[in-house]
Amino acid sequence: MGMTAATDTRLDVAPLSGWTGALISGVDLSSPLSANDVKTIRDALHTWKVVFFRDQTLDHAAQIAFGAQFGEVTPGHPYEGDSAPPEFPQIHTVSPAAYDHRYGTKYRKKQSPNGPGWHADVTPLINPPSHSILLAEKVPPYGGDTQFVNVAAVYQGLAPAVRALIDDLRAEHRFESTATAERSTEKIGDLVRTNPLASVHPVVRVHPETQERVVYVNPSFTKEIVNLSPRESRHLLDLLFEQIARPEYAVRFKWEPGSVAFWDNRAALHLAPRDFEHVHGDRVLHRITLVGDVPVGPDGVASESISGEFFGAA
Repeated sequence: MGMTAATDTRLDVAPLSGWTGALISGVDLSSPLSANDVKTIRDALHTWKVVFFRDQTLDHAAQIAFGAQFGEVTPGHPYEGDSAPPEFPQIHTVSPAAYDHRYGTKYRKKQSPNGPGWHADVTPLINPPSHSILLAEKVPPYGGDTQFVNVAAVYQGLAPAVRALIDDLRAEHRFESTATAERSTEKIGDLVRTNPLASVHPVVRVHPETQERVVYVNPSFTKEIVNLSPRESRHLLDLLFEQIARPEYAVRFKWEPGSVAFWDNRAALHLAPRDFEHVHGDRVLHRITLVGDVPVGPDGVASESISGEFFGAA
């Protein structure tokens, strides 16, 4: 793989909260990592679910090369359209201008009817990405922090009887938004209608590497728990969404240019900021994701696709 020339560095892993997040220093992500460094970062991800790096200098090619040391890099997004850099289709840019281009003029995310938009990336896919790597190019002087929550800790915090109840349940995840419903003529409405994504995933997912059980629902994409009445589903999802939003399970990350967040998309949810649109200064970040596996529940049964293909490298 051409990585044998890499030399070990002295990585420092500093946890940032009781359950979630660690800051890793002492490494240049633009250089090939040693096997020991890869293992240190993987181990930190298994424990803390998201790791952060500061002061990195990465162009698109270097960000993709960094991610490729941990898995196969996917295309930018199932609904990327023509907004990815032509030579780097793996890059998904997160900025107000990018969203306007991708989804329609003056697109703005609306508040989810299920409350704050905690989510894992693209869970309506049959195989949601295993990891996401987000790099900050420009950030406003304040505002725009991203929050992350450890959903393995959320599961462990539930009463045993509740854990036993949700272990056997499955839920539908579907790609749609309130913006889509209200403005169906916008680009995203057309994209979702012509290429719908929907899957039924276990409510509790067994992590394929750590074997931990995680709460695998989120208020952005999970529409209903199947085989329950609508009212039963709503109450149970509300309970789980309230637990996901408890501050003790979360960490809040303040971006700086050159900051990187690398999270396990199977064990962490994140919350995009809504507090910076009135603040002067651009906010431009670039994300890549790694090919994921099909979720499996405690009963050993895998997810089922309703609509959409396996999401892998182009």
